[in-house]
Amino acid sequence: MIAICPGSFDPVTHGHLDIITRAAALFESVVVAVGRNSAKNYLFSTEERLELVRATTAHLPTVSVEALDGLLVEFARRHGAGVLVKGIRFASDVDFELQMAHINAVVGPVETVMLPASPVWSTLSSTMVREVASYGGDVSAFVPDVVARRIRQKTQGMEQANG
Repeated sequence: MIAICPGSFDPVTHGHLDIITRAAALFESVVVAVGRNSAKNYLFSTEERLELVRATTAHLPTVSVEALDGLLVEFARRHGAGVLVKGIRFASDVDFELQMAHINAVVGPVETVMLPASPVWSTLSSTMVREVASYGGDVSAFVPDVVARRIRQKTQGMEQANG
């Protein structure tokens, strides 16, 4: 069975990679769907996020990475996927993902599998990583080395442009 792991992955974190790796162990193949949302202000462009997710999942032979435009259920249909895999950290994640799962089951139809975050990553979010990085903090504990380097390059470039 083919599964989809959707997200913005801005940036991809160890928590994301934990969910993707666990999904790869459960399903025949996994497509990581890197979302584009014009309403969001991303640190990395879609192309950069695709590159970073590909670099950090290259060791997983059954995982591929593609850009997601439009409805997730249409993306799943185009890829022959019957399952969406969502990582959950808190009760609020469950509430939101349950609503989405119900809608996707009707519109799709696709099933949603919710994987609880591993305890070590349960409080980690891309938003927090971006916030720490924006103040020059070290985020290397939360993201793979290649991602930490790119964040440093990006935030240093922003600091130089602003000051």
